[in-house]
Amino acid sequence: MQIKEYTEKNIHTIEIIGDLDASSAIQLDKAFEDALLKGQKKILIDCKNLMYIASAGLGVFVSHIESFKEQNINCILYNMSDKVKNIFQILGLDSLLMIVKDREAALHSIQ
Repeated sequence: MQIKEYTEKNIHTIEIIGDLDASSAIQLDKAFEDALLKGQKKILIDCKNLMYIASAGLGVFVSHIESFKEQNINCILYNMSDKVKNIFQILGLDSLLMIVKDREAALHSIQ
């Protein structure tokens, strides 16, 4: 797995590329921690190239939900494949995290 990050106009984007499993979940956790330390309040997660997510990857999202709420951080996932989105829905994470269709919808929702 690879993570690409960039910030434009106070919006921090984290792009996940490949499989998010136990061995790569640490990278995503570090990306979230770094964004929080930098005071990012608007975080977009681009899931276009997220091919697979294991329980450890889901755990990273779950472990940060409370921090996002406490620090008033707006985190939106977008470009999620139906397969990955279905996993979030089965676990009820779609009610705890905002998931939208594409970057345009994410940018509209994060304003």
